[in-house]
Amino acid sequence: MPFKKVQPEKLSDAVTKQIELLILQGILRPGERLPSERELSERLGVSRPSLREAISDLQDRGLLTSRAGSGIYVAEVLGSAFSEALVKLFASHDEAVFDYISFRRDMEGLAAERAARLGSDTDLRVIQAVFDKMEAAHKKRNPEDEAHLDADFHLSIIEASHNVIMLHMMRSMYQLLREGVFYNRQMMFKQRTTRDTLLDQHRAINSALQARDPEGARAAVEAHLDYVRSKLFDQQRSERNEQIALQRFEHERAR
Repeated sequence: MPFKKVQPEKLSDAVTKQIELLILQGILRPGERLPSERELSERLGVSRPSLREAISDLQDRGLLTSRAGSGIYVAEVLGSAFSEALVKLFASHDEAVFDYISFRRDMEGLAAERAARLGSDTDLRVIQAVFDKMEAAHKKRNPEDEAHLDADFHLSIIEASHNVIMLHMMRSMYQLLREGVFYNRQMMFKQRTTRDTLLDQHRAINSALQARDPEGARAAVEAHLDYVRSKLFDQQRSERNEQIALQRFEHERAR
C-alpha cells in the first residue's frame, strides 16, 4: 500500500494529510479498503490512538467510511457529483448521450495531450499494460471484458495527465457510464467490425502516447470519440426504424 513514515508533528494531523493526499491524487480509490488498524499503524509508524483520531476525522468529513465487521474504506464519493434526479434525467433523454460524448471528446483530448507531455515513463507503462490486456480480451471475444478495459484505458490516460480536478470529475462521469446511464458500452463490442475498429483506434491512441506526440494523441482520441458518436447515432436510428417497421407489420397483419 502507498504509505510512508510521517514527519514529527501532531501525528494524527500528519496521518490525515497523507491519506487526504492519496485520495486527492487518485491513488486510493473510492471503495478501496484500507489495511487493518494494526498494519496501517505499522506502515505509518504511528500509535493506534493517533491513527484512530485521524480515521475519525476523515470519517466525519465523509472521505472514509466504516463497514461493520469489514473495515475502513475510501468513501464512494463519486456519485455526489450529480444528484439522483439529474442522473435519472440523463438516462431518459437521448441528447444527454451526445452531449456526454462531446464533453468526453474535449476533456479526454486535452488529457491525452497532457499525458503525452507530462506523463512519467511509469504512467506510459500503465497505459501500455492496459492496452495489452485489451488486445488479449479482444482475442477472447468477451464484450464485457472489452468494455471494462475500454474504461480502464481511458481513465489511465486521465490519470497520466496529472490534473486532480479532471481525474475526479472524469471518474465520476465513467461511473455513470459503467452503470449504463448514458449507453450500454458492451453493445459497442458485439459486432466484429466495430470491435476491430475500436481496437485499432485505441492502438493509435496508445502509439501516439508512447511516442510522446501530444497533437497525435489528442487527434487520435477525438477521432475515436467521433466514431463512437456516429455508431451510437446509427444505432438509435436503426432502433427507431425497427419500431416503425414493427408498427407497419402489425398493421398489415391486422388488415
